[in-house]
Amino acid sequence: MNIKSLLLGSAAALAVVSGAQAADAIVAAEPEPLEYVRICDAFGAGYFFIPGSETCLKIGGYVRTEGKWYDAYNPRSTNGTYWRSRAHLTVDTASDTEYGALKTNTILRFDWNDGGATTTKLLFANISLGGFTIGKLDSQYNLYTGYAGGVMNDDVVYDGPYELNQLTYNYDAGNGFTAVVSLEDSNSGSGAKGVNGRDSTNHYTPDVVAGLGYKAGNFGFKIVGGYDSIVEEGAIKARVDADFGVFKAFLMAGWNTDGDQLNKYASSNGSGPAKTIGWGDWAAWGGVTVPINSKVQANAQVAYTDSKIFAATANLKFTPVKNFQITPEISYTNWDSINQDQWSGLLRFHRSF
Repeated sequence: MNIKSLLLGSAAALAVVSGAQAADAIVAAEPEPLEYVRICDAFGAGYFFIPGSETCLKIGGYVRTEGKWYDAYNPRSTNGTYWRSRAHLTVDTASDTEYGALKTNTILRFDWNDGGATTTKLLFANISLGGFTIGKLDSQYNLYTGYAGGVMNDDVVYDGPYELNQLTYNYDAGNGFTAVVSLEDSNSGSGAKGVNGRDSTNHYTPDVVAGLGYKAGNFGFKIVGGYDSIVEEGAIKARVDADFGVFKAFLMAGWNTDGDQLNKYASSNGSGPAKTIGWGDWAAWGGVTVPINSKVQANAQVAYTDSKIFAATANLKFTPVKNFQITPEISYTNWDSINQDQWSGLLRFHRSF
């Protein structure tokens, strides 16, 4: 075999191999069309469409850390300094239906308490449609009136139960008039067991909350009542809000149907010797919010009860940059019936998103 024959043979072999490799070559598939996240502004800021769905989703929350000195709720607290950190996550969904917006609200909290183990809490989990809400959230006795003031220790004088299952209907006439009716779980929420001194085992009758409100311009008024089906007593709260431009103020008062005993809607906050001290026949709260400038806001609140509990709190909310707040707060509480008082302080760093 001469060199020419060898070269021709090698070329033919390479052509065969190249043809086989060309036949086996991988052909790239056409790329899938990229679906960008669409903004969903029908339900407010922060919502976006879940890709491939007509349901809107919003994710938010905050991270905060705070140091506390002594305890405004307990005159005999041994916590000289108490530090805790929290991660708070909210997940909301919303979609249009023939009956209005179908929404869900879920809130999770993760707390690291003064070097102890992390505690996890399902704070809220509820569904709403057509004015109805069912699931877990704070009692309408608190939600409807708007809690108390702009301070962190706002409920040293107890203002109502939190975190319970409920079936609620909210009505808004669109002209300033609103109303609420709620059937609430008698076996959950603060004041449900132990505090009221009654056995709630196998109790199936729900508690009832109802309220009315009206807002006109810079003024608003709401009244709400709650009935504790275990104790068979309840309480009524009324609140007035006013915006005077240079400051905002509120005044709220509550009446206990039986001042000689605690019930779920007129109970007590705190521990130690103050645990069983409720309102007596009545309680009152008042507070102001004063915007000092675009970065600093001052808040103050006082509360007093027929049982001679006095609570006063003031703070400064400093917002150096958007969504980041630093708040120093000081509180004073006096329980005259047990001749005890307490000064306490709190410094909070709060980043919302």
